[in-house]
Amino acid sequence: MRALLPEIGLLVLAGLVLGLDLFSSEVSRQRWLGWVVAAGSLGIAGLSLAFAYPVASPRLLWGGALRLDEVGFVFRMLFLAGVGLTALFAMQVKDLAGKGEFFALLLFSALGFSLMASAADMVMLFLAIETASIPLYVLAGFYLRDIRSAEAGLKYVLFGAVASATLLYGLSLLYGMGGTTRLYDLEAALRQAQAPLEMVAVALFLVLVGFGFKVAAVPFHFWAPDVYEGAPTPVTGYLSTASKAAGFAVLLRFLIGVFAEQTAFWTLLIGILATASMLVGNYLALVQSNAKRLLAYSSIAQAGYILIGVAAGTPLGATGAVYYLIAYLVTNLAAFGILTVVEQVLGSSDLKALEGLQQRSAPLALAMLAALLSLGGIPPFAGFIAKLLVFGSAVEAGQIWLAFVGVFNSIIALYYYLVVLRTIYRFTPGVEPISEIKPAWRLALGICVVGIVLIGVWIAPWYSWAGSVARVLWVY
Repeated sequence: MRALLPEIGLLVLAGLVLGLDLFSSEVSRQRWLGWVVAAGSLGIAGLSLAFAYPVASPRLLWGGALRLDEVGFVFRMLFLAGVGLTALFAMQVKDLAGKGEFFALLLFSALGFSLMASAADMVMLFLAIETASIPLYVLAGFYLRDIRSAEAGLKYVLFGAVASATLLYGLSLLYGMGGTTRLYDLEAALRQAQAPLEMVAVALFLVLVGFGFKVAAVPFHFWAPDVYEGAPTPVTGYLSTASKAAGFAVLLRFLIGVFAEQTAFWTLLIGILATASMLVGNYLALVQSNAKRLLAYSSIAQAGYILIGVAAGTPLGATGAVYYLIAYLVTNLAAFGILTVVEQVLGSSDLKALEGLQQRSAPLALAMLAALLSLGGIPPFAGFIAKLLVFGSAVEAGQIWLAFVGVFNSIIALYYYLVVLRTIYRFTPGVEPISEIKPAWRLALGICVVGIVLIGVWIAPWYSWAGSVARVLWVY
C-alpha cells in the first residue's frame, strides 16, 4: 500500500478536485482549485518521501507489473513537482482557472507518468502510456474556441496514435520472440530463444519511434512546434518537462534492461538521434518569431543533449541524463511560466511582446534571464552542471565526436537565447509596466528560479538522486 502512495494520492486528489468542482461555487473554484492541487501535490511528495522511499533492493508489485525502485521514485517526485507548479501557473489563466476538469486531467496524466516510470511489464507500460497520453490530448486542445488550440489537440492525437501503434507493434514483436511481457525477463528470453538479430533490431527501431515521439526527438518531432504553440501555455510547459521526463524514464529502463546485448548498436543509434535533434532544433529556433515556437525547437535540441547521456550507455551517462531532467523541469517551467504571465497581460506570445520586459517588470526579466542562461548552459545555473555531466559521459564512453557536437550546438543555442535577452533588456519607449503579478505566479516563479540556482550551486543532493537512479538501472 505504501509503495503505491504517490499513485493513490494522485487518484484521491483528482477525486477531491472533481468533487470540489461539482459542489462549490464558481468564485470558490477560481480561487482555490489551483491551490488545492499544488498543496496536494506537495503533500503527496512529502508523504512519499517519508513513507514510500524504496530503502531495500528493487522488488516487483502487482504480479510483476510494477517495479519499486529509485528509478520510479525519483521520477514520481519530478512529476509531482511538475503538476504542482503547472497548477500554480494555470490557476490565474483565463479559461483555465476554476475548471475542475482541467486540473483533474492534469492529475490523471501525472498518474499515467508515474505508472510509466515504474512499469516492469510491457502490458502495464502501454496502458500507462495511454493513461498519460489521453488526458494530454484533451489538455492540448482545451481552448475549444481557439482554432490554434483545436489544431494542436488534433495534431497531437493523430501523431500520438501513429506513435502508439508503432510502439505497440514493436512490443508485440518482442513478445512474439521472447514469449514474455516482463521487461527484466526479456533479455534472457530473447537470448534463450535465439531470436534473429535482424528482428530484434526491427523491434528496437519500432520501440524507439514510440519513445522518440514522447521526448520530441528528431525525426519524430514534427508535432512539437504546432502543439507547443497552440496548447495553453501552462500545458505547454508541462508537456515539455513532465512528459519528456516520463519518456526518458521508460527509454532508459527499456534500453538498459531489454537490449543490453545490443548496447553497441543502440548507443550509436541514440547518438545519431541526439545529433539530429540538436542540429535541427537549434537551427530552426534561430528563425522563430514566436517565443513558444522558439522554446519548442529549443526543447527538441534539449532532448538531444539529454540523449547524449543515454547514448553513453554508462552509469555516468544515466546520471547526467537524470540530472539534466531535474534541472530542465524547473528551467523550462520558469520560461513558460513567464510567457504565461506575458500572454495574459499583453495577449501575445510573440517575441515582440517581450520587448522592454525589463521596464515592464524587472523581476520577470530577471527570472527569464536565469531560465535562458540555464538553458544555454551558463554557470552558476542548473543547466551548466547538467551539460557538463552529459558531455563528460560522452567523453568517458569514448564518444568524443558526440561531446564536440554537443558543445558546438550549445554555442549556437546560446546565440538565440542572448537575442531573446537583448529583446527583453533593450530600452523600449512607451511600454506600460505590468502592475500586478498574481501571488500564485510569484510563488511558482520563485520556486523555479531558486531551483535553477540551487541545482547549479548545491550539486550534491541532486547528483545523489540521479546517481541512485543510474545504479538501479543496471540491477536486474
